[in-house]
Amino acid sequence: MIEKLKPENILFLDIETVPEFEKFTDLSNEMQELYAKKTQYQRKEEFSLEEFYERAGIWAEFGKIICISVGFFSSFKKERRFRIKSFFGNDERKLLLAFKDLLEGHFSSPKHLLCAHNGKEFDFPYIARRMIINNVKLPEKLNLFGKKPWEIAHIDTLELWKFGDYKHYTSLNLLTNILGIPSPKNDINGSEVAQVYYQEKNIDRIVKYCEKDTLAVVQLLLRFSNLELLKNDEIIVI
Repeated sequence: MIEKLKPENILFLDIETVPEFEKFTDLSNEMQELYAKKTQYQRKEEFSLEEFYERAGIWAEFGKIICISVGFFSSFKKERRFRIKSFFGNDERKLLLAFKDLLEGHFSSPKHLLCAHNGKEFDFPYIARRMIINNVKLPEKLNLFGKKPWEIAHIDTLELWKFGDYKHYTSLNLLTNILGIPSPKNDINGSEVAQVYYQEKNIDRIVKYCEKDTLAVVQLLLRFSNLELLKNDEIIVI
């Protein structure tokens, strides 16, 4: 699948998000009403708004990004070296600006592409929306206005796996399992991130989880193209 692409031109990424506030009651009355309207079709009757608020992190209007992990090949031909770096913390605007600097610096060329699993539906638009909310000017890689589909520099491993079957969804965990790739979910999963962040206050654990997801994405792309998976000594966390 990536025979025509140069892996060293791809920035692989994953994000972790949580509700913007720890508790539903921390929202203003107006935002509580807006959350009720936003989630009325997803929320089952047996769940109160307070109980359903733990899922607020999946919506950019009610969540925030606490970690963006990226990975890239610094060398691919003679010897492979895959570097992983994370932007994380409680200051969302600060980590978004740091990520933007990367996109506008080392990955600003038209040849550079962004790759994530379900990135077109979640990661890429979520980052863009949170940048706008935080008054951060969108970098070119995330600004889709006026662009034709073939001008958008995004790769989505979920889309590649669909093979045109747009009603089909396959999780990253399922794909890694059936393709013989080490699972990134051997510690926590996405539904537990908010608890680890707000109650355990263990962001380092979340960062490691996010980095595992990023590594899983590049392994998927390699596997899709019948290329050898990365070995531990080829991976550098910076």
